[in-house]
Amino acid sequence: MTGVQKRYEGRTIVEALGDIDLTIADREFAVLLGPSGCGKSTLLNVLAGFETVTTGSVRVFGAAVQSPGPDRAVVFQEAALFPWLTVRENVAFAPRLKGMARRDCEKVARAALAQVGLSGFENALPDQLSGGMKQRVGIARALVMEPRVLLMDEPFGALDAQTRLSMQELLLDVWERQRKTVLFITHDIDEAILLADTLYVMSARPGRIKARIPVTLPRPRNLDMLSSSAFNPLRRQIMHLIRDQSPAAH
Repeated sequence: MTGVQKRYEGRTIVEALGDIDLTIADREFAVLLGPSGCGKSTLLNVLAGFETVTTGSVRVFGAAVQSPGPDRAVVFQEAALFPWLTVRENVAFAPRLKGMARRDCEKVARAALAQVGLSGFENALPDQLSGGMKQRVGIARALVMEPRVLLMDEPFGALDAQTRLSMQELLLDVWERQRKTVLFITHDIDEAILLADTLYVMSARPGRIKARIPVTLPRPRNLDMLSSSAFNPLRRQIMHLIRDQSPAAH
């Protein structure tokens, strides 16, 4: 995206995004980090095609973004599964909508569920699943669309600490195998460093890219890196950047 600004106009004018230039490389795992209300979700919604920009341009692999498309899949904080469908049926829903044959839908749904560790739960209903399992279904549902870009808006934000760590490990494993281009939004500094190839820190509203930080920790990664000597300096650097952008700092 180039020169992107987003303004909401009503009784008051809200400048959500201000002059953002952002380029994410193919197969890169990019993480967006910033204070609450800085426009992170707005930026993701613009990339997803859910919202239009006030000024600027947005392109994904050279094509202008004007609406949602199958090249981009979104995973939200809440999995938002269809409660009347089984796990398998939830995952197979999008392929069926695209006209894929039922047998092929079953095959790709089972493969996606195996990738996220849910083999054996294909016939369960969403209300029989834990929060972490529901998010696994949400990730499988995104993967089965075979998108070029995976957009993830705080997908682990509502989970307890232990489940969140297991989901981070799962996502690292899935990404190592598929190497999708990912834009991941989080408030959690440790999560951001653990996952990212490149970490973008946003300023307070109107959101701008304050810093671009390459994360050079070796891959494949695991949770042991959270206590490594290379991790702590990055954490301190990012904590200072985030603290400078919080309302209390001004």
